[in-house]
Amino acid sequence: MKHLILTAALLCAAANAESLHYTINWQSGLSLGEGALISTKSAEGVWSSELTLDAAVPGFTIRDEYRSKANAGFCSDWLERTTIRGSRKNSEKVTFDQEHHNLKRETQGGGNSQSQIADCGRDALTFLQYVRQELSQGRIAPNQPVYLGSKYDLQLTYTGTESIKQADQRIEADKVRVSIHGPKSDLTIELYFARDDVRTPVLARLPLALGVFTVELLP
Repeated sequence: MKHLILTAALLCAAANAESLHYTINWQSGLSLGEGALISTKSAEGVWSSELTLDAAVPGFTIRDEYRSKANAGFCSDWLERTTIRGSRKNSEKVTFDQEHHNLKRETQGGGNSQSQIADCGRDALTFLQYVRQELSQGRIAPNQPVYLGSKYDLQLTYTGTESIKQADQRIEADKVRVSIHGPKSDLTIELYFARDDVRTPVLARLPLALGVFTVELLP
C-alpha cells in the first residue's frame, strides 16, 4: 500500500492551490477506492499538503491520511501520517532538521528513532511535487532518497511522450519510469504527466503481487 501512496501523492508545483481527485482501479477496471490531494502555497513560499486515501478489498478497509510541510526549495519540514488497516490504526510523525542533516521519526506508543539525511531531505509528497516542478522546466529529478516512514531510494527515467486516454479524449503525456528500492521493496512503476504548465499527473501503473493497479485522475 505504501507504493499506492508514493504514486498518489502527486502535488502541484506551479499553482498556489490545487485539489486533485483520483480513482484507484483493479486491473479489471473495478474501482477499489479514491484518493484526494489538496496542496497550497503560502505567500512566504511554504507548501502545505494533505492526502487522503479510502480503499477496500473484500473484508478489509484501508484509510490513510498524510500531511506535510516543505519550504520553497521543496525541502521537507515534517510529515505526519495516520493509517488504518482493518481494525489496526497507526500514526507517526517524521521531522526533518535540514540544518543538521537529521531526521527524527516518532511512532504511536512512544517509539522514536533518528537517522542522518543528505542536503534537502524530502518526504514522498514533497518529492513528487519537486518532480513536477523539474518536468515543467524540462528536467528530470535526480536520483535520491525519499522518506515515507522508511527510506526509499528512487531512480527516475524519462521515456518520452505517449498518447493516453483521459476522460473522453486522448492526450499527450510525459512518461516517467520510477524504480523504488526500500527495506522490503524492489518495484518499478510508470507515471504519466499531462503536458500542461504544471505537469498535472494523470495516470500511474503499479505492477504489484495481486496484479497491475492503476491510479487515474478523475475529471
